[in-house]
Amino acid sequence: MTSSYGQFATVYDQLMEDMPYADWLGFARAGWSRYGMPATVVDLGCGTGSISIPLARSGFHVYGIDLSSDMLAVARSKWDEPPQLVARPRSGSLRWLQQDMREWELQEPVDAVISFCDCLNYLTEEADIEAAFRATYLGLRDGGSFLFDMHPPKQLIRYSEEQPFVLDERDVAYIWTCDFEAERCEIEHHLTIFSRDRDSAFQRFEESHVQRAYDPDWIEAALRRAGFQMVDRYADFELKPADSDSERLFFAAVK
Repeated sequence: MTSSYGQFATVYDQLMEDMPYADWLGFARAGWSRYGMPATVVDLGCGTGSISIPLARSGFHVYGIDLSSDMLAVARSKWDEPPQLVARPRSGSLRWLQQDMREWELQEPVDAVISFCDCLNYLTEEADIEAAFRATYLGLRDGGSFLFDMHPPKQLIRYSEEQPFVLDERDVAYIWTCDFEAERCEIEHHLTIFSRDRDSAFQRFEESHVQRAYDPDWIEAALRRAGFQMVDRYADFELKPADSDSERLFFAAVK
C-alpha cells in the first residue's frame, strides 16, 4: 500500500458513499448466524469506521483496527458525533487501535474477526497474507470465526480492461487509471483527486494504491496452514458457493 491516507482520509467517505456497507453488515450477520453469534468483534482494516460503528451501535463490543492514523482520526470523529437516527445502546462499545493487520493483537481473544472491502488484497506478498492469517488465528477464541472478502483475479483484470474511471461530483472528483502486472496478478491504482475546500477552491492531490489477487485455492490452503480447521468459500455477499463467475469472494474460517 503506497498511500499514507493523509488527504485521502478526508474525502474517503465521499468517494465511498455508494459502497455496499449494508451488504457487508448483512453478510456478517448471516455468517454469524451460521457459525456463532459473537459478543466481541475485531474489524481489521476498519478505515473510517463505516462497518465498526453500526456494529457497536447495535450492541457488539468492537475493536476497530487500522494502520492509518488519519483514517482512525476520521473514524473517531464519526463515532463521537451524536447518532441522529439510532440511539447508541449502552451494551455496545468501540475501541480504535492503530495496528498492522499482519501482527495485530489484543490482551484477550475475541469471538469474531471481520475484514471487508477487499482489505486483504492490499497485502501484496504471500508472506504478508500468511502473517495476517496467523495473527487472526491467535487472536480468536476456540470456535471463533473469521469472515473476510477479497477480489478474485478476474476482478483486477476487469479493472485494467475497463479503465479509466472518472467521478465528477459537486465537491469531489477524480480520474482513476490502472497499471496491471499479469504475472503477479497485481494492479496499481493511480488517482488524481480534486476536493473542494472551505473557500470553494479545489485542491488537487495524487494517490497510488497497490492490490494483488490470489488464487482462491491458495487462500484456503493458507487459512488451513494458519490452523483453521473449517474453511468455507462464498460469493457476492451471499452464503452461496463461489464459482468462476463470482465477482467478489467471501471466506469463512473457524478456529
